[in-house]
This record gives sequence, C-alpha cells and structure tokens, in this order.
Amino acid sequence: MGKALAGTVALALVLAGGLWWARPPEAPPAPVPEAAEEVLPLPPEPPRMADSPDYEECLGKLRDDAQGALAFAEAWEAQGGGDGARHCSALALLGLGEAERAAGRLEALGKAGRAGAAARAAVFGQAGQAWMMAGQPVRAHGAFTLALASTPNDPELLVDRAIAAGTLHRFADALADADRAVALDGQRVEALVFRAAALRLLERPQEAMRDIERALAIEPGSPEALLERGILRQLGGDEAGARADWESVVVNSPDSAAADLAEQNLALNAAGPARR
Repeated sequence: MGKALAGTVALALVLAGGLWWARPPEAPPAPVPEAAEEVLPLPPEPPRMADSPDYEECLGKLRDDAQGALAFAEAWEAQGGGDGARHCSALALLGLGEAERAAGRLEALGKAGRAGAAARAAVFGQAGQAWMMAGQPVRAHGAFTLALASTPNDPELLVDRAIAAGTLHRFADALADADRAVALDGQRVEALVFRAAALRLLERPQEAMRDIERALAIEPGSPEALLERGILRQLGGDEAGARADWESVVVNSPDSAAADLAEQNLALNAAGPARR
C-alpha cells in the first residue's frame, strides 16, 4: 500500500470550519482551491468591527452580491467609514475570489483596527483562513498566531493553526495545537480528526484510531472522520473496512471534499499496488 493512498486526508475548506490539509512528509501539500464559492462567515455577536446601519447593510450584501458589497464599502470608506468599511471590503474581495488581497487587508485591519482585542483576534482568524485559501500557509500560521495572542484558549483558532502547521508538514506543532483544542472542547469533532491525522503522520496509528472512534461516537456520519478511519484501516491491512468507509463517504456526503478524496482512494485501491 503506497503513500499516496495512505497519506490522503480530507478536511474541508474552512469557511465555517475546515481547510484542506496534509499528505505525508514525502509528498507535497494537498492543493488549495483557487477561489471560494462563499464568503467567510460574518463576524459573530460579539465581537464586531463596527456598530452602524451602514455596516449591517454592507455585510448583508456579501452573500448574494459581493461586487455590490465591495462598491458599497469603498464608497463608504471614502466618506469616513473606517474599520467597518475596511472589514466589509476585505470580505467582499474574498467573496469575489481575491483571497490574497482580502487576507492582506484583514491582517492589516487586525493590527491597526480600533476595536477591542476579541474583535481584532476574530479578524486575524479570518485573515488566516483567507491566507490558507490563497495557498500561503506560512502567512496563515502567522495570522492565527496573532489571533491566539489575544485569545489563547479559543479551540477553533487552535484547530485552524493546527491545519496550517500540518500543511507545512509541522506535524508535532499541529498535534500540540490539536491537543489543546481537544482539552478545551472534547466534543469538537474536527479537533479530534485533525489530531488523529497528526498522530497518523507521526506514526502513532493506534492513538489516531482512538481519536477517530471518539469522533465517530460524537458524530457517526462525519465524512472527514470516516475518510481518516479508512486510511487508518488501510494502513492496518483492513482493505475491506477501508473500502466500506470510503464508499460510505461517497454515498452519504457526495458533494463534500471528503467524498472527492474518498473516490481517489477507492480508485487507487482498485488499481492495485502498482498504482498506489
């Protein structure tokens, strides 16, 4: 069984939760999509970068009219819209597929914005996600680190930084962040799956399987957990079990990133050892 098959892990693009992650150390990182089909989630309540009707109107345009939101934000900024206008314009750029420009603006806003520490940490987190979408995990890791400087016990940010570290093949660092995320929130399925992937890539498959079984006990149909369990089963010589897990992902989560990678693994498995 070859490394291309065993090393593939699907953990979906983070708009609300995940990003593409890593292959084994000998292989290059998995590709990052060129553009997002959705914008990043709107900032939570609280924190927010502004409190005004213009901010609400601009954010409201993002999902259905990113170009209109950008035009609104730029006109508003020219009239003194400040942090709210800059935040909305960055998210609009992301919605238009300009992830690198969006990331730079979000990171600058996190550094120079006048909002409180929690709000700026949220913006640094969005910058990190945008850097990942732009295929720049080093910049993403830095942005997540800036976010965690203000909110060190945020499990979502810890998972995000673990993903960036994994993409850079820094699996021990990824494991450390995933450990902290699980300690803070033991019911967070994505943290358990990321930790399992890091453990596998650090050649600790039994511990990885324990995390995956725990994740599946919490969310039995998790496509990412099933994909990872299939990889672990294949590594352990259980080809039938691996195939069953990957087929379940394809059937039950057909439009997911996990399904795409499960199909690749099934095809490699069917091709035989010479193709793996």
